[in-house]
Amino acid sequence: MAVSESSTQNPALRDPDVRLMLEVREDNAAAFEELMLRYQNRLISLLEHVVGRRELAEDLTQDVFLRVYRARKRYEPGAKFSTWLFTIANNVAANALRSQSRRHEVNLAQRGTNSSTSVPTLEQLAQAASGFMPARQFEKAEMSDVIRQAIATLNERQRMAVLLSKFESMSYEEIAETMQMSTQAIKSLLSRARGNLREILEPYLERGELKELGARGDGGTIEDEE
Repeated sequence: MAVSESSTQNPALRDPDVRLMLEVREDNAAAFEELMLRYQNRLISLLEHVVGRRELAEDLTQDVFLRVYRARKRYEPGAKFSTWLFTIANNVAANALRSQSRRHEVNLAQRGTNSSTSVPTLEQLAQAASGFMPARQFEKAEMSDVIRQAIATLNERQRMAVLLSKFESMSYEEIAETMQMSTQAIKSLLSRARGNLREILEPYLERGELKELGARGDGGTIEDEE
């Protein structure tokens, strides 16, 4: 039987997605398809902001689900399913970014327009992350391009932490588990990310003056101070 543990003994079993994954562990193809339907668009949207290209985000999402399926027999319900899934997505994205960096092929091409209405816009994301609201209205394309550049300057860990916080509404503890860091380190990481975004965006949102981005010759990004 796929789900034998009591939810009172294992609180993770209260998560319906955990129960679906336990069915997947028993080779239930319909359960796996249901999980893909629930999470595919969310993963694509998240990974698109991380790696900068929708087509690559779609490929990485398929890689994430492939890893989930291959790991099904080893799955144990120790946490929320989404935390486990996004831990895998974080690792997949990190590998992809390292590969891009080695090949010097980081591409910050325009994102596709096919995004879920439940996902925050880039403008909402940056405003929420930086705590700064614009003093004037901007053309949507103009603002999106600026926000895209600002988020792209964050390093890999800062970017993922911000996206998990704002896209997935994860708590500090959940982000820490997903990114395999301490809760205090995540709090510091998000604080620095918000400060970096504020420093970049504030002059633009106030006066239309964009601080120079990506000035490092090696194509690097704003690094953690750790």
